[in-house]
Amino acid sequence: MNRYVWPLVAVMALLVFLVMGLRHGDPRALPSPFIGKPAPQFELPTLKNPEVTIGTNTMAGDYSLVNVWATWCVMCRAEHPFLLELAAKKAIPIYGINWRDSRLEAIRWLDDLGDPYLASAYDEDGRVGIDWGVYGAPETFLLDPAGTVIYKHLGPLDAVIWQREFVSRMSGGGQAQ
Repeated sequence: MNRYVWPLVAVMALLVFLVMGLRHGDPRALPSPFIGKPAPQFELPTLKNPEVTIGTNTMAGDYSLVNVWATWCVMCRAEHPFLLELAAKKAIPIYGINWRDSRLEAIRWLDDLGDPYLASAYDEDGRVGIDWGVYGAPETFLLDPAGTVIYKHLGPLDAVIWQREFVSRMSGGGQAQ
């Protein structure tokens, strides 16, 4: 009977650690190593005009959003109406990074659904997304006027998340994730 007690104790201890870990924090949260640091530098052709480039320097001078999106991303379609709403209100400059996508399909998407972006970079091979630590689309980064990443949101953006996570940070509410 003694040989069964120790494995049972070990399994119970592991369960306790698992439950404690899940209670302290969001298991979906993947922290960004860029929080509080300058956004990774890049320069890419714009989606609509490959002769024109957009880069990190384009975004400096004001709070801005960098939204990583793709036409193959179901959740990108879900967040798109909210991005259009933010753009219409001129709440914040929104820049896109079209990630690992077809240029023609992405242009068609914006023509059909509306274009909330001041400009959208075309990251065909995904290298810039990797440099930014992108795990999947959609992901949205909040940059301060100096170009520092102050927040990263995984998943679709909506009005509740915007108010809770982004607005407070733009008014000096601190950093997280």
